This record gives sequence, C-alpha cells and structure tokens, in this order.
Amino acid sequence: MKSWLAALVLVLISLDGIATDYPPVTVDMKLKQVSEHVYYVRGVPGIATDNQGFISNAAAVITPEGIIVVDALGSPSLAARFLTLLREVSDQPIKQVILTHYHADHIYGIQVFKELGAKIVAPAGYAEYLHSEYAQQRLAERRESLSPWVNEQTRLVAPDQVVDKDYQFSLGGIELAVKFFGAAHSDGDLALLVKSDGVLLSGDLIFEGRVPFTGNADTGHWLSALRELNEAKLQGLVPGHGPAAKKPREAVALTLNYLQYVRDKMAEAVEEMMPFAEAYEATDWSAFSDLPAFQATHRRNAYGVYLSLEEEQFK
Repeated sequence: MKSWLAALVLVLISLDGIATDYPPVTVDMKLKQVSEHVYYVRGVPGIATDNQGFISNAAAVITPEGIIVVDALGSPSLAARFLTLLREVSDQPIKQVILTHYHADHIYGIQVFKELGAKIVAPAGYAEYLHSEYAQQRLAERRESLSPWVNEQTRLVAPDQVVDKDYQFSLGGIELAVKFFGAAHSDGDLALLVKSDGVLLSGDLIFEGRVPFTGNADTGHWLSALRELNEAKLQGLVPGHGPAAKKPREAVALTLNYLQYVRDKMAEAVEEMMPFAEAYEATDWSAFSDLPAFQATHRRNAYGVYLSLEEEQFK
C-alpha cells in the first residue's frame, strides 16, 4: 500500500445528524454564487481519475424552504465536501437531488444525500447505464483508481422519481422547470432551469470552454437539444464541466458548433466511404485544437461519431 494512503486517517463527518466514514478529499473546492439562489462547485478539466475525481460540476438551488442539489460528483467524499460548503451558507434541508444524467463522475456521491432523506430524481434512460455490466465494471475500476474516495462502501443508487417529460414546480417561492431531452449526451439527459433567476443548470449538454466528451452520444439529438437551448433567454448557465457562463448563448454555441462540425465532416467521410484515419487526417481541426481536452478527447469523439453515422447509414 502506498505510504500516503497508509497514513491517511479517515475522519468522521457528521452530516445533518448522519454520521458516515468518508475519507476526506484534499482538492481545492470552492462554493461560488452564480445568482441569488444558485451556487456551484467547479471541477477541473481532466480525465475521470484526475484531481481525486473532482472533474465535474455540481450545483445547488437554495430556497427558503429547502435545497435542490443538481448532480452529485464523482465520489461520496466529494459530495460530503460539497455538503459541508453548502452548510456554510444555508441550514435548509436537502429536498431533492436532480441528476442531469447517469455518468460516473456525476453520480457516485448520490448516497450522501440519500442518507439525508433527499428524493433522487433522474431522467428516463438512466437504467441503460445503471443496470449495465459496464456500470459495475466502471465502479470496480474506480474503486482501484480513485481509492480510497471510491471504495467498497460506494454504491450505485437508483432514483426515486424518473422524468420522461418537461414539468414545472416551485420550492420556497422559487420557480423551476425541468427540461427532459432524452438520449443526447447520454442515454437520458435533463436540465434544470431556475426560472426566478434565469439560470440554466445544463449538465453535460454543455461543456464550457473545452472540447466535450461524446462517448456513445446521439449527436444528432444532442444538436437538437442545443438548438432549443440556444433559443432560451438566459441570464446565466452552469455547465456539467467548466466555469459558469457569463454569456450563456456563447457557451451553448461552442458545444453546438463543435458537434456540428465534427458530425458534418464525419458524414462527408462516411458518404464517400473514406476510412476514418484518412478522413481525420484530412480535416482541419484548428478551430478547436487549442481548447482544453482536445488532445485527450477529440480523436475518440470523431471516431465515435464516424461509427454512429456508419450505423445510421445502414439502418
């Protein structure tokens, strides 16, 4: 066992009366205020195991009658730290955790809030991931690569409510709207609009200031969702990765333009029956090559889009 790990002392964190052993994270996590009611913590760009797994964002809507958390970060330890920061600004109960999608870097902290009695809300399509062999393999891998923060006590948590259509509600006089987009970035995606503040919590439909991760995304449907978001009149936007956007339309446009360009170029290659490697090398990617995560992510993105378009062609 590594010496630093052997020397790590597990601290007892008391969270609203729920006492659970969570190995403490040492990452720099700051709670930032976006609007009157919206706060968030920002993960750093990187691969999933960088920065003790703190690579994605989580947000909270704080109302006079309770708190709504949006996404739960990549480990229970990160979620516990997020909760500690929230407690510095509000003692209201955690009423709901709204999950924008089921990907590992957004869901491993769910159990922290579940223990507090929060209702867990997720988009239809979540089960494609949660009940898959891949999800079990991923968790086993993260118990190794993100040990001790993801460990044998870390578990996959199913939602209490599944969303398959848009709806609106209010909490503490704050008006909110859940937008269901279906399979776009993942097998099921949603976003939360805090109508009272004009702020959208988009999840991974938006990657601000960096190349997005497309994985097995339905990029055609993802683009449709982005075009809808592009028409919204927003005062602020908290993406799934990257800083809160002061100019929401520009943030939407960056992800939209990237996906559209990759899809257009790979569609041309598939139409001409050009091998992927040849098509990739022949394409000018300079408009995006200076963005964070380009080197780590872009070629895989392009290949995934190429394969999906090949599949679409033969349906």
